[in-house]
Amino acid sequence: MDLIIEKETEDSFDFDYEKAAESIIEQALDYLKCPYEVQVNLTLTDNEGIHEINKEYRQIDRPTDVLSFPLIDYEEPNVFPKNLEEAAEDYFDLDTGELMLGDIIISVEKCKEQAAEYGHSVLREYSFLIVHSILHLFGYDHMEDDERAVMEQKQREILDAAGISR
Repeated sequence: MDLIIEKETEDSFDFDYEKAAESIIEQALDYLKCPYEVQVNLTLTDNEGIHEINKEYRQIDRPTDVLSFPLIDYEEPNVFPKNLEEAAEDYFDLDTGELMLGDIIISVEKCKEQAAEYGHSVLREYSFLIVHSILHLFGYDHMEDDERAVMEQKQREILDAAGISR
């Protein structure tokens, strides 16, 4: 896996955020039985930065905790399109052969706020936000109650397998 991290904020964590991201993404990829080596882009920003992106791309005029931008269109979650390999130039980094899953953008500020609000560690919240996004990058969603239940169960199982609890 190739994790490309861009840090757009001076705000930081009191743990190795790169190692934590790599570890939880690997856990999620194993859980989802991803058959490819993948590339994931992770941007760490602040509330102002994520607010701008949320407004531009989702027309929601407020900051949020995490945004996910998948590069693959799924007909059903975690089932790769049949033409994925045929359209390699659209889905794979031609230099490395890695499947480009998409982008994750996290507000470090909102991550810390929510950890305090929910009464768990910042590492747990950061890991949760990454798992949540990885599931989006694999086509999972939570717009309907049945989708939400599936996604929440998978989030719990991945975090539990990684030993990350509330």
